[in-house]
Amino acid sequence: VQLQASGGGLVQAGGSLRLSCVASGRTGSPLAMGWFRQTPEKERELVSSISGDGVMAAYARSVKGRFTISRDNAQNTVYLQMNSLRVEDTGVYFCAAKDRAYPGSSYERQSEYDYWGQGTQVTVSS
Repeated sequence: VQLQASGGGLVQAGGSLRLSCVASGRTGSPLAMGWFRQTPEKERELVSSISGDGVMAAYARSVKGRFTISRDNAQNTVYLQMNSLRVEDTGVYFCAAKDRAYPGSSYERQSEYDYWGQGTQVTVSS
């Protein structure tokens, strides 16, 4: 499985970005997916996750109400819509995929994910 993340960039505080992650190289039941964020000051942390069927989603407390995760299984793509961005949202965002996941379950721990994308930089300026 290959994961290709895109959509990062430089934006002013209060602005929006939409990240995309395309999964390829696998057929079968949809993968559970997650977005993680890493900065030089912090370890990689979960931003949001979504179940394979798109029903269950989870968010870090710091982004709840501002970010929305969604997916299009026909396009093998997961999105992270980020609104009202803050300087502290700056970081490298990685998408991750978990194989053999329960369709209605989302996963929050890095160790649960089997595949990782290359990361996309998000920089929010004040």
